[in-house]
Amino acid sequence: MKRITTLSLVVFCAICLAFAGFTFGQSVNAQEPPTAGSTQTNLPTVFDLLVQYVGDPQTAILHNVYAHANPSVVSITVRIPSDQAQVMSPQSFGQNSPYAYAAGSGFVYDTQNHVVTNTHVIANADQIEVTFADGTMRHATLVGSDPDSDIAVIKVDGDMSAYTPLTVADSEAVKVGDMAIAIGNPFQRSGTMTHGIVSGIHRSVSGLTQSQDGGGYTIPDAIQTDAPINPGNSGGPLLNMQGQVIGVNEQIESNVQQSSGVGFAISSDVVKVAADAIIGKGTLEHSWLGIAGTSLSLDINEALSIDANTKGVYVTAISSNSPAAKAGLLAGERRTQVNGAEFLAGGDVITAINGQAVNNFDTLTAFLFEHTKPGEIVTLTILRNGHQQDIKVTLQARPHTS
Repeated sequence: MKRITTLSLVVFCAICLAFAGFTFGQSVNAQEPPTAGSTQTNLPTVFDLLVQYVGDPQTAILHNVYAHANPSVVSITVRIPSDQAQVMSPQSFGQNSPYAYAAGSGFVYDTQNHVVTNTHVIANADQIEVTFADGTMRHATLVGSDPDSDIAVIKVDGDMSAYTPLTVADSEAVKVGDMAIAIGNPFQRSGTMTHGIVSGIHRSVSGLTQSQDGGGYTIPDAIQTDAPINPGNSGGPLLNMQGQVIGVNEQIESNVQQSSGVGFAISSDVVKVAADAIIGKGTLEHSWLGIAGTSLSLDINEALSIDANTKGVYVTAISSNSPAAKAGLLAGERRTQVNGAEFLAGGDVITAINGQAVNNFDTLTAFLFEHTKPGEIVTLTILRNGHQQDIKVTLQARPHTS
């Protein structure tokens, strides 16, 4: 961001004082009716004067963020044996050779040469190359990946002391309406920056990777943005006004394989959990309760005879031999009708976990991912037959869906 010098402040204050005096003088004379043929002058606003003499604040912010972050954003090209390539996308090429090639983005995560990207960017690759903004090209190797969060970590060869890791922010501080800035390699146009706002938070999205190692679960706590995201942006950072990573761009909701104004990024809190586990152990174990559930609604609350404003998760099914089953949680089994639809009543309602309110199913899955580990004991606050009680559950590692 531009630094405003003392002289600039003096000049700006003088402008403001002059502007204030001018407008005051105008208001004193406002009672005098305009003469024939006179024209009314539209006075410049203080913001107009600020832009004229200091510069457009938003443009200055964007310039600063790009200068700070772009050197640490990489373009990723991967080579995949054709028989292992997933469905081709606009960012895939080389279809008529023994290999398919695909492109994506990533960013420098730490000082140990680690770069974060998406699992679906590097899936099944036997060769990974990264290109920095200054044109430097390097080979990289896969450290590990987690299909269920769609986060992967690669390690770049050689000295990377010239490239500063991006700061990963706390995504809990992100609010709808915040500025969102994406930098990446869409359609192999490296160093592309787009911007918009945060359109939604705490979204759940289906991951883009399906394999024997996972990918069948939803990704919790995603950030929705209208910053244009296109094929090739995957794995690149979504940034705030300070140039800090608030998410990793992952997918768009579109029928035409290009930005529709509805894009999703994996939140930085999820990224930190996944990346740190992958760097530390090569993999990530997800905490598992072993329930299927649905967020409460007016109809469900009425069927359960609980207050209409109660929020939580209604347990609809429990996996056998799961943590929930061992702890004695109950799923709905008694058939009844709710507004003409069949409903299984009698299940528990989870309203809190470790004292944190559970507003819906997304809240529950996000808490399990970001704040717990397999083997830990959590306390679930539940409603059973309208009565509140606490149940302790020992979490297990989540099984793969395949």
